[in-house]
Amino acid sequence: MYHIRPYQFGEEPLLRELFYNTVHNVNQRDYNEAQRHAWAPAQYDENAWAMRMLESEPFVALDNDTIVGFADVQSDGYIDFFFCHHAYQGKGVGKALMQHILKTGKRYGVKRFYANVSLTAKPFFQHFGFDVVRQQQKEVRGVVLTNFLMEKR
Repeated sequence: MYHIRPYQFGEEPLLRELFYNTVHNVNQRDYNEAQRHAWAPAQYDENAWAMRMLESEPFVALDNDTIVGFADVQSDGYIDFFFCHHAYQGKGVGKALMQHILKTGKRYGVKRFYANVSLTAKPFFQHFGFDVVRQQQKEVRGVVLTNFLMEKR
C-alpha cells in the first residue's frame, strides 16, 4: 500500500526528475524521441517548474520514503499532472493516486473530472471510467504530439 499525501515545498526537483524519467522511459512506446524531448526536455526553468508545483498542489505517492508518483486535481476537476515512477508501473501507484484525487475532488463538489491524456495513459484513464471527448494534436516546443481530452462525469 502506498501513502498519499500533499506535496511538500522543496520536492520540486524530485517531482521533475520523476516526470522526466517517466516520459522518457514509459512513453517511449507511443512517442518518438523528438516528441519526448519536446514534452520533457532535459533543460528546464526550475523557477517555472516550482511555480507550477505550488499552483497545482499535487499529491505524492510514497513507497516508504520514496516518491513513486504524483498527481493533482484542480477545483474545476482538471487533472494537470498524473505521473508514476517508471520502475513502479503496474504496481498500484496509479490506482492509489486516481482513487485519491477522485475522492478529493468529489469531497469538494467536482462533478466533472477532465484531463489531456497521453496515448500511453489512455487505457488507464478509460479503466477508471473516463471517456474520450476528442483526439487532439498539440504543438509543444515546435513538435506535434497526439493526446486526448478525456472526462469522467
